[in-house]
Amino acid sequence: MPAHNEQQLLEHALLDVVAGLERRGLTFEVVVVENGSTDGTITAARAIAADHPEVIVRTRPRADYGHAMRSGLLGARGDVVVVFDVDYYDLGFIDRVLPDLQRANGPAIIVGSKRAPGTRDARPWPRRAITAGFVTILEVGFGLAVSDTHGMKALRRIPIEPIAGRCRFGADLFDTELVLRAARAGLLVTEVPVEVEERRPTRTPIARRVLRTVFGLMRLRIVLWREGARSIGS
Repeated sequence: MPAHNEQQLLEHALLDVVAGLERRGLTFEVVVVENGSTDGTITAARAIAADHPEVIVRTRPRADYGHAMRSGLLGARGDVVVVFDVDYYDLGFIDRVLPDLQRANGPAIIVGSKRAPGTRDARPWPRRAITAGFVTILEVGFGLAVSDTHGMKALRRIPIEPIAGRCRFGADLFDTELVLRAARAGLLVTEVPVEVEERRPTRTPIARRVLRTVFGLMRLRIVLWREGARSIGS
């Protein structure tokens, strides 16, 4: 769970996740990656960890959602890693994806898609429109086979860990780069529909996020193209 300035939501979310995993009888750890917070997020996280040894707290000095996610993934020890946000998680998602991830020939990544048939997306229409436009760019420009890359996802750590280590982008694009690189490496990436009801409004103005994401996608396309060219050349 990446956490930036999440003091108000963190305690409820974290205790809810811990209690839900305990009810399921799973062996687990919850890795909270605080990054660049200016409120009491790190204090709240450490207080919970003091009472719950299965909660692991990592911290990064700069606010960066993608690098926080990468840090948590590379620091995780379980065979299966699930990515939740403090304001967007669903324990039922674990119930749905865990059997497939535990199969020997199962997928390497399962994306909780906000665009797949059967999804109920309760976000405001501008947010839904941005997701649709983002996915269209990925489908046309990158050959994305699933209908989303952001939000909840579950993965098998061993095949994905080296791919995460090669990812170069943070902020909004780490999980997109991870999914694209996994597919390019021949790993199976699938999706399931989810219900989307965020617990607070987005903090980044839409216009700023769109510009940042478009510029980042252009850079990502160049990076992947150059890597592909070098592979063909060798």
